[in-house]
Amino acid sequence: MVLSTRDYELFELGSVTLQSNAKLPDMKLAYKTFGTLSAAKDNVILYPTRFAGSHIENMCMFGEGRALDPERYFIIVPSMFGNGFSSSPSNTPAPYDGPRFPGCTLLDNVLCQERLLRERFGIQEIALAIGWSMAAQNVYQWAALFPDRVRRLIPLCGSARTAPHNFVFLEGAKRALTADAAWAGGDYTESPAIGLKAMSQVYAGWAFSQAFYRGALYERLGYDSLPDFLKRYWEDSFLRRDANDMLAQIWTWQHGDISANETFQGDFDKALGAIPAKSFVMPCDHDLYFRVADSKIEVARMANAELRVIRSPYGHMSAGDKDAKDSAFIDDQIRELMAS
Repeated sequence: MVLSTRDYELFELGSVTLQSNAKLPDMKLAYKTFGTLSAAKDNVILYPTRFAGSHIENMCMFGEGRALDPERYFIIVPSMFGNGFSSSPSNTPAPYDGPRFPGCTLLDNVLCQERLLRERFGIQEIALAIGWSMAAQNVYQWAALFPDRVRRLIPLCGSARTAPHNFVFLEGAKRALTADAAWAGGDYTESPAIGLKAMSQVYAGWAFSQAFYRGALYERLGYDSLPDFLKRYWEDSFLRRDANDMLAQIWTWQHGDISANETFQGDFDKALGAIPAKSFVMPCDHDLYFRVADSKIEVARMANAELRVIRSPYGHMSAGDKDAKDSAFIDDQIRELMAS
């Protein structure tokens, strides 16, 4: 995704050796900030981007009068690698361009984000780490890896480790995209539009729930019919994405596991138990791929966590400011946690 006018900053990371031992010589981390950093540097909200998203999509979740108010907090939105803003297949020069872009893990993202906060702003403490979907995995990793620096944690419709069924859902979306003959192994000369459209339809069946479609709730979002919703909301938005970027982020998501690093050596219980932050874990009861059952397992292994379920037919998208009731509920939980 490319903006005609850049409204974000780039943090030059220089040469970075990734968890895979691949070395990228000139990595960049895109970010945008909102509000003012306090003199004590104690009002920091970390809110990373979600799958296929940027700071633009995050902006709907904060503002004047909201729980996350830039008049009170310093909100940092770092872009995850692969989203087309930070280093990604679409903006990295050869020999790491396109399908040759190496896989970036949660650990890779978090270590580079930590450098941004420390080197650019001198920030040592995060008042709240919050993220939706893939960004929830990101903030889980933050809280486990830097337990003395993250005071509060809210994973929205996400998990600390990608569940097998979640992996399968993503595999289906990936296969739909790469089945397009124009894909050409990732070295396409024109965007594989057929594949992107097919991927969008796979995604449409998972991101919103059966209850959402049964109740024709897409009409509340301004769409005249189901075909109109599937085309304008799903197809048109996916056609604006770069296919290699989408696949790079799917790779990150499919390999999501906060214990898959030297610190925790694959011990998932140990990684969750290392999180002391006061946490509200917030799945949605109608989410089809980040399930409440998985969140319950994680909460049971965390030292200071509570389960706060979003009850909404909007499913996974309940955390994306689609419904005023859902957004108000999330804001209420944020306010309660920030007051604790």
